[in-house]
Amino acid sequence: MRLQAIAALVIACVGSVQAQTAGNPAPSVHPGTRLSFPPNLGGATLEQSLSDGGSSAYLYSMNKMQIFVHIADFGRRVPSGSDSPALMSQFTGELNDVAAKMKSAGFGQLERPAVPSACTYGSVTFRCIVYSVNSTGGRIYGKLLMTGYHDSFVKIRIDWRAANGSTQADADQALQSFVSALMH
Repeated sequence: MRLQAIAALVIACVGSVQAQTAGNPAPSVHPGTRLSFPPNLGGATLEQSLSDGGSSAYLYSMNKMQIFVHIADFGRRVPSGSDSPALMSQFTGELNDVAAKMKSAGFGQLERPAVPSACTYGSVTFRCIVYSVNSTGGRIYGKLLMTGYHDSFVKIRIDWRAANGSTQADADQALQSFVSALMH
């Protein structure tokens, strides 16, 4: 993947956490959720982590795919699971934020289903949606997942490109390994 495309994807994922925390690594164990982020997790390699108070972001890579995890409570207690009104509202906001940041980064033709679905990885059910954008190197695909976990929002996003030989089945397999290792 081109360096500019990776940078745009990371900016679209990390957003304000990245802007506020240049150089502050996130803890290897998130204090609120107790989720552990070692150098290697479910076959993925940790590339970068950032932290700002209670908000932490982790970027992993696996087989030419990027996996991003963002944990935050946004100043409120978050119910567990993927179907609370608070989670549905935050998920919609996150998806709209990704769309706006992709557009401002010069990517065109964001395509996504009108309604998100539920998907399960390991023993955790997430609100999820698959979307894609055009880039000069071909379509970039992403899958956004979110759930409430130990009073926090846990957002996971995976990005892949068909030009690299990756498919949605590859992304789902990577997520199954990664999420199972993360949230065991």
